[in-house]
Amino acid sequence: MKDKIVLIGLFLGLTSIIFGAFGAHALKSVLTESQLQSFEVGVRYQMYHALFLLFIGKYAGISEAAQKYISWGVILGVVLFSGSIYLLALSQVIGIDFSFLGPVTPIGGFLLIGSWFLLFLNFFKQKG
Repeated sequence: MKDKIVLIGLFLGLTSIIFGAFGAHALKSVLTESQLQSFEVGVRYQMYHALFLLFIGKYAGISEAAQKYISWGVILGVVLFSGSIYLLALSQVIGIDFSFLGPVTPIGGFLLIGSWFLLFLNFFKQKG
């Protein structure tokens, strides 16, 4: 399980760098400043959570059950949060109206928050 979590973290980190470079160079001339800022938020949160998964996969003080729930929450959270932001920012460029994804972004954010909360609870249980 730990190796899979690390691999997913590495993949999310790699793709966040690719998306960040894509946004900074290829999209700079086609997106508005607001759209570009939104896209960058998706990239930033994807990288934060890539690093979070690397920590989860390498830290020995987390129960296997907590690792499982935290990592799934992060994976789904990044897909929903960052993924919806990417698509919403690129709607005009792609030519597809992704506005229906607006409500998906906070669901992804909730999953990310929940993952951090589960890690907090895991540490709290161990210290208590």
